[in-house]
Amino acid sequence: MNLRILDEAAAEFADAIDRYEFIESGLGIRLKQEMRAAVVWIAEHAELPRARTLGYRRVNLKIFPYYLAYMILDDTIWVLAVAHAARRPEYWINRRPRTD
Repeated sequence: MNLRILDEAAAEFADAIDRYEFIESGLGIRLKQEMRAAVVWIAEHAELPRARTLGYRRVNLKIFPYYLAYMILDDTIWVLAVAHAARRPEYWINRRPRTD
């Protein structure tokens, strides 16, 4: 299965890392490592989390208050958002990958 990250999710990923790195040197790197581990887990176990009402799935990070929302379409896993769990829940819900 292929794994693709929407541009908006990649920007959220970079912003979160910058924010934590600003708070404390090295903290952004720890967040980056945890997010990458979550992406690897998703790539290996994409269908384990239940599909929610609109067809997306979600994996929560263990240390940081973020989650990765993704969708499986054909043979591709699309990461739709890297979202903070307590801020504006599901603001990204209308994002869809362009499959053309």
